[in-house]
Amino acid sequence: MAETALTIDVYVTPLRPYAGSPAQGPGDDPNWSPMSSTLIAGEEEAILVDALTANDQVDALAEWLRGFGKRLTGVYITHGHTDHWGGLARLQEHFPDARGFATAEVVGRAQYEATDERLLAYWNSRFPGELPQTRVVPEVMAEPEFTLGGEVLRVVSVGQGDTEHSTFLHVPSLDAVVGGDIVYNGVHMMMLETDEQKRDAWIASLDAVAALAPKIVVAGHKRVGAPDLPDNIAASQQYLRDFSRVANERDSVEGIVEGMLALHGDRENPHTLWISARGEIAKPVRSPSAADHTDRAGPPGLAPGRAGIGIRPRSHA
Repeated sequence: MAETALTIDVYVTPLRPYAGSPAQGPGDDPNWSPMSSTLIAGEEEAILVDALTANDQVDALAEWLRGFGKRLTGVYITHGHTDHWGGLARLQEHFPDARGFATAEVVGRAQYEATDERLLAYWNSRFPGELPQTRVVPEVMAEPEFTLGGEVLRVVSVGQGDTEHSTFLHVPSLDAVVGGDIVYNGVHMMMLETDEQKRDAWIASLDAVAALAPKIVVAGHKRVGAPDLPDNIAASQQYLRDFSRVANERDSVEGIVEGMLALHGDRENPHTLWISARGEIAKPVRSPSAADHTDRAGPPGLAPGRAGIGIRPRSHA
């Protein structure tokens, strides 16, 4: 790694319960997975990557940020899921100069999630009284790269992660990638907006991360205390391959969960796996009886689009 004035530090908000549907099996208790927010800092100024969601999460993040003594000038948002940008309004109460920014596609998705009545009702019901009253959506960035402390930071749009139009931030001088929800670390991966073809595309997105040969890889959802190692790229790819194979072999939610836990039982928050399995079984290629296993209390809106099924975004953990 070349000499650089930049530093990178990662804050992780831990696993926490939310107001979800009753558990349908062991490990299905409604918990939101731990999430990261990454500080990249120069001598005086800094930017953050992703802004968390609930007010208490953001307040704790703000306290952590103050300990660095930097002027926070911006917040880069990796993708359009509300749990990664929904805390912007609260964060700006602490740091008024910290404008949110993202690619046009990510901003478009965020605007949809900020204005769709069903999605707003979903988020408010899952985190009652815990979210900013007004959503602040990131602005569209002019160029896919910018400088901090004289060093270039590059936004890479790869397309498929756990949602479409996913991006990651590459910091060449640190040999670092901040991967959003393209990379997971020690927690179950959310599959609700994917099918097998999209999971293959997600694997290719991870190849794009690996091609940069980073030494630091920060996952959007990671276990507290887990090291930010490049090994998580291949581990995420293996999880995706395993999920597709197990989903093709099993014909029930419980079967998919059982098969994946046998392979990845050390990952945190199996509730996410239960949601993914319910989404997989509910797809129209499955039998009508299998579709009855879907979590009808899940969020409206944006799951994998196939004829005959409404699109629902993931209830995340």
